[in-house]
Amino acid sequence: MQSEYLIKEIQQGLLKWYDFKPNSTFLYLGEKDEPCAALLSELAGQTACMSAAQASAQTATQTAAQTNAQTATQTAAQANAQTVAQTNAQTAAQTNVQTAVQATAQPADTSSRLTCASPLQTLTPQWQQAHTAGFDYIIAIETLETLESPAGYLSYLKSLLKPDGTLLLGMNNRFGLRYFCGDRDPYTERNFDGIEGYRRAYAQKEDLFQGRCYSRAELRSMLQSSGFETFQFYSVLSDLKNPSFLYAEDYLPNEDLSNRIFPTYHYPDTVFLDEESLYNSLAENGMFHEMANAYLIECPLSGRLSDVSHVTSSMERGPERALLTIIHRSGIVEKRAAHTEGILRLENLIEHGRDLSAHGISVVEAKLGPYLPAHNILDTIANHEANLSRCDTTAAASHPNQVPPVLNTTAAAPTTAQVPPAHAAPTAPPESESRPISYLMPYLTAEVGQLYLKRLLHEDQDMFLRKLDEFRDLILQSSEIIEPDLGDGNGAVLRKGYIDMVPLNSFYINDTFVFYDQEFCEEHYPANALIWRMIATFYAGDLEVQKLMPMETLLNRYDLKRKLSKWQKLEWDFLADLRQEKTLRKYHEACRRNYDAVNSNRQRLNYSAEKYQKLFIDIFRNADTRKLILFGSGNFTKRFLSLYGQDYPVYAIVDNSREKWGQEVEGISIQSPEILRSLQSGEYKILICIKNYLSVMKQLDGMGVTEYSIYDPGKDYPRKRKPLVPQNADAVSGSADHSAVKKKYHTGYIAGVFDLFHVGHLNMFKRAKEQCDYLIVGVVTDEGVRKFKEVEPFVPYEERAEMVRSCRYVDEVVEIPLNFGGTRDAWRLHHFDCQFSGSDYVDNPDWLAEKEFLEKHGAEMEFFPYTQSTSSSKIKDLIDKKLL
Repeated sequence: MQSEYLIKEIQQGLLKWYDFKPNSTFLYLGEKDEPCAALLSELAGQTACMSAAQASAQTATQTAAQTNAQTATQTAAQANAQTVAQTNAQTAAQTNVQTAVQATAQPADTSSRLTCASPLQTLTPQWQQAHTAGFDYIIAIETLETLESPAGYLSYLKSLLKPDGTLLLGMNNRFGLRYFCGDRDPYTERNFDGIEGYRRAYAQKEDLFQGRCYSRAELRSMLQSSGFETFQFYSVLSDLKNPSFLYAEDYLPNEDLSNRIFPTYHYPDTVFLDEESLYNSLAENGMFHEMANAYLIECPLSGRLSDVSHVTSSMERGPERALLTIIHRSGIVEKRAAHTEGILRLENLIEHGRDLSAHGISVVEAKLGPYLPAHNILDTIANHEANLSRCDTTAAASHPNQVPPVLNTTAAAPTTAQVPPAHAAPTAPPESESRPISYLMPYLTAEVGQLYLKRLLHEDQDMFLRKLDEFRDLILQSSEIIEPDLGDGNGAVLRKGYIDMVPLNSFYINDTFVFYDQEFCEEHYPANALIWRMIATFYAGDLEVQKLMPMETLLNRYDLKRKLSKWQKLEWDFLADLRQEKTLRKYHEACRRNYDAVNSNRQRLNYSAEKYQKLFIDIFRNADTRKLILFGSGNFTKRFLSLYGQDYPVYAIVDNSREKWGQEVEGISIQSPEILRSLQSGEYKILICIKNYLSVMKQLDGMGVTEYSIYDPGKDYPRKRKPLVPQNADAVSGSADHSAVKKKYHTGYIAGVFDLFHVGHLNMFKRAKEQCDYLIVGVVTDEGVRKFKEVEPFVPYEERAEMVRSCRYVDEVVEIPLNFGGTRDAWRLHHFDCQFSGSDYVDNPDWLAEKEFLEKHGAEMEFFPYTQSTSSSKIKDLIDKKLL
């Protein structure tokens, strides 16, 4: 599946859930190839779009443009559009698109149900005459932000709507949380301009207006002054291009968002806060909607607002797995398949619920039903409640100890005065005539299992552990055990493993966990993988939980540590496949933050430029002339030793934890920090290798230690470069005279196993050396071959490295660190100008993502064709067959 398709699907999630009336006419302010326009085109069936390129193909004079603008002002006087015409004329002068005004003078085909146009194109007298009161829906996503005076244009748009028409606006919030976390303004490309109200932007006459964002209060005022009496805001998270969650302004999330939201940004490299960890506090303090990143605003002239309170979109999953979860104010939760290919998943949800119920697991009862129409929602609820009541009675009879939740349509619904009548629903897709299309269940106001357990952890840790044990027991109870727990760390194997049996997908009702959304089921699945997922989702994104009870406590309690990497891999493989991580990797890297970059950005805020340079940049200053001591013995220290231990020998490792004293890391003994008192000032250099370094800094300051720096794994610290060997260069070129010829790259890099060294390896080194002055070759260790290739090397690492080192084309051979051997780690170590690789990776998405990373950092990746006649795999195959 192509990433372009999925990206379009993700953006269509902004409107995919909305109940457009059947046989409606649409005006989309934008280009016809934009994702939301494509969605509307599917609904409308036919399109009449006018592109700016087509319009500008015809000639028109500036005088004609001004005349048309004046005419537009007079025509729209009743709608107070004089400001719009003036603003539009200014915009036309600034962007040199006056030619488009005259070119669009011919009326569009009004028989078409979708029209695409820019704001400028809609202002000609002929266009207005042809389309006044002509549209059921007008959709503008970010479009009004590019106008200097959008309020007047809103009045004009109102005149284009039918008396019962609806305007849908997608607008960015200048007080969006993303901007407080360090994201840049999308129009000025600078930090904090929107937060400051753009007082520093567009300050000079020569500054061209590119656009701006507005706050919720400003948008409300703008709509009211334009004559829109009824409207409702939906807060959009993460943003308009990645609309995973929508919340009506009278609805707040009742779940932990810290491990549900994946924030996206215009400029992720400048972000310095973990946005997702802040939403729970914002909701508690009444700031959730005010600081939403964006809004979808529904403005119906009829006054009939949608009855939807909340939408969760999973459009990134693809046609067969994409679902829309819609919470209606009337007390119903509806799941829709985003595409007809996904209806089977709704049927699976019902089947999974029945299976769990048959094993004594409490589930939220649900039914499949027709597409849920908003205009007769109360009748649907009545029928649905009757169906659920029958199901509940059956379930209770089968399982006397189970307490099925009762559908309560009044507890969760707002008062009648708060909920205007809902508008009509669309015609269901053709399959709805013969197959159900919606999964319906009651909206429960009970406490989510995740929040219940976190509350217990704060209040009573013994009770927390007992309840978590109960949750673990429910996992073991959920299916037949086909392989018992033999005590070897692998645990039991279940006939069916429900991967989403996690606290986040449960309620705590009547002293038991009641599950919902059990969409995913795997045959013959390890129970320990499910127990690990129970723990992982509980801790995800919440540092406070880790402080209260370290995750290691639970890993030991449920005997997960012995095979932890196995359970983690199973979870990651499942999530990566579900979220299309491989396909969307390049897209995610462009819009999602890098956690190491977040930490680095935050560090810079705390220090002067001089001190930051000393602490975080020049960390190797005096490291090779003094005794190097690492403070900390965890993952940061292990990473440092793997990457830099060869260049900077470590004298000692110190740690504050008494339990670790006397243990070793890579053969180096861990000692007490008190050994520093026995050393003379100027005799040693300390590198702090822990994440929370502030307490150690204070400790060292108190001991009078001043020569220390902080190792940041997210930074690029190049290794020592060995001097160029001129003999090799001469040997390759044939004479010293030719060695002076400038090559394409200075430093090149190749990584590989190079088992059973053959002419294909030699050809690659030769081609690479022809293009670079200095060639570094990374060789995978024996342990790395076993871990990542899952085979035993024929030739030991030392011998493989020596054979590569003996090749006249190679200037330096380096050992590839076991857990840090990727392209990015290699570039951070060696800062090469180009990595050379075999052509079998040229279309691999992972390698293409690495190629883009290198290009972003000023390096290249080139692919060489393999020598077809020989390869290590072919030689190994012949050896296995005893033909060699």
